[in-house]
Amino acid sequence: MSFASDNCAGIHPEVLQALEKANHGSAISYGGDSWTEKAEGIFKRHFGQDIHVGFVFNGTAANVLALQTMNRSYHAILCSQAAHINEDECGAPEKLTGSKLVTLPHDNGKITPEICKAYLRGVGSQHHVQARTISISQTTEFGTVYQPDEIRALSKFAHDNGLYLHMDGARISNAAASLGLGLRECTRDLGVDVLSFGGTKNGLMGAEAVVVFRPELATDFKFIRKQGMQLASKMRFISTQFIALLEGDLWLRNAKHANLMAKKLSEGVSKIPSIKITRPTQANGVFAVLSPQMIKALQAKFEFHVWNDETNEVRWMTAFDTREEEVDQFISEIKTLLR
Repeated sequence: MSFASDNCAGIHPEVLQALEKANHGSAISYGGDSWTEKAEGIFKRHFGQDIHVGFVFNGTAANVLALQTMNRSYHAILCSQAAHINEDECGAPEKLTGSKLVTLPHDNGKITPEICKAYLRGVGSQHHVQARTISISQTTEFGTVYQPDEIRALSKFAHDNGLYLHMDGARISNAAASLGLGLRECTRDLGVDVLSFGGTKNGLMGAEAVVVFRPELATDFKFIRKQGMQLASKMRFISTQFIALLEGDLWLRNAKHANLMAKKLSEGVSKIPSIKITRPTQANGVFAVLSPQMIKALQAKFEFHVWNDETNEVRWMTAFDTREEEVDQFISEIKTLLR
């Protein structure tokens, strides 16, 4: 039983069914197929007819390619110190964009215009990298959710200063479900310029997308994707997953369920006096501090990660396929171990 990551979840049955249906006969390669055309049309219905969307294999690639559309090697990308692009992508954003990551202090994963302003230095000086993009994660790495006004303020600050706003939306569906907003309402309508749209954490086998909201930034994307080794020859098997996810409400059903299971887990554990919930539970992540002995005992039966070794803070993630009885069993086991 795993609370380690929503990456550990299986593939949603409706997605598997879509893959099986696509696996008949031959189809034009490299995105020239009818599934890709349909999937692109569905993205446009969600986000607007003038967008450009490109499908890729994984989240690191989505972030790197998204950042490459906005940055050159003499540019800087402002992001939280905890950002996935800084902590968990093995230096790929810096290596492949050539741009410098400027990491900012944060509050539960969030950055603000005021924080960004303090790091907007050397503008116009040939001796300094030039800030070009602000990158935020939605949800954040701490499971918190940027509110619409917070994103709107960041996008205004970015655009007023000649910068772009990138959103790492690996869990954008969970954020949208938490906010009660549509996908466009919590991204493009708030001023996001380029979105890394996550599918793998929300029931897909392995499919992500780069959604470019500014047409002028999409001009060279097909070349950037090919050079970045992310152009799938059998594109239909990525595209059909997005059809299954976005044509109806599967994206929302999956995200709502994962969020609900996290809320149930958080509420259940918060009633145990010796355990402290450390972050607001706003999507599908729960953070708590346990004793080292409790961590070891729990990990013997359940998979989860220690987030901070120094403070014994752990992270528990729920997913579309997390069952209520699993959450109940987990809470029960904690109570048993404390007796």
